[in-house]
Amino acid sequence: MKKILKSVLLACGLSVFALNAQAGLVSSQWLKDRLDDESIIMIDVRSSIDEGGDRASFEAAHIPGSLYSSYTDDGWRENRGGVTGLKPSVSALERLVGSLGVTPDRHVVVIPAGSGPTDFGSAARVYWTLKYLGQEQVSLLNGGFKGWQAAGFPVASGSPEYHPVRYVANPRPELLAELPEIESRVASRPQSLVDARPEAFFTGQTQAGPVAAPGTLPGAINFEHQSFLVERDGAWFLDESMLERQLVANSLTDASDLVTFCNTGHWAATDWFAFSEVAGLENISLYDGSMAEWAHGGERVTQVPSRGISRFLARFQN
Repeated sequence: MKKILKSVLLACGLSVFALNAQAGLVSSQWLKDRLDDESIIMIDVRSSIDEGGDRASFEAAHIPGSLYSSYTDDGWRENRGGVTGLKPSVSALERLVGSLGVTPDRHVVVIPAGSGPTDFGSAARVYWTLKYLGQEQVSLLNGGFKGWQAAGFPVASGSPEYHPVRYVANPRPELLAELPEIESRVASRPQSLVDARPEAFFTGQTQAGPVAAPGTLPGAINFEHQSFLVERDGAWFLDESMLERQLVANSLTDASDLVTFCNTGHWAATDWFAFSEVAGLENISLYDGSMAEWAHGGERVTQVPSRGISRFLARFQN
């Protein structure tokens, strides 16, 4: 269906990005025009990432009517079995989402701090989590709270009222890639694996603390999460034209059936969001374990492009 719609739009001289962005990526003006819409529930997920703030900074200034849930402290991800950043159980996420008063019929707008590319990933990961749980209407505020402030829109202070509900998820397992699937893709179609990390991580020149070995998944391609994010007036935005150019440069404009990953499934959420929700690519999933899980225990090989393919070949020589 998406491919048919894309063909119709292109035939009319329109970009599929515009249609998808209306749903997944919204502007401050769009949100301001709907502040009185009771079907919308706004969740501010700012945290210490990129110095985005915390509950105290939220209570000092936030978008009127928004609620707060710390991306780093409230349980959106968990460490399990020595692996950082995994998706919590569905029951745990149901409790978290229900505590915010979200019901399946509400339109959730996720608000980043707007303070940097990694902060954008926080909102993208929360967005992905909500979609995984089956929430149909979800949007991400482009530019976040800083973008709202830069636009000169009103802010509120104080602690809002929360109205917890019993949230019942309808999980979409197709959005989550797990280790057995990744092992299969490495063996049969590694080009479907997209590493969202900056190049230095991909090539093995830099190694993240939670990841036991440098390098990337064997055969993966690199699509840096920050390559289509831009700072304007002190706030960080996803730039759709930059994303479109990057997709063209990487021959991914008509791609499908991709899995995004990074160190701990955080930056990967930005690529997932961009591919699936903005560019409209089909069958995009996220590997939440990412390199932290893949390299854990030292049983699986990593490819280190900066050192050639010797590390990859060593697997077959032993």
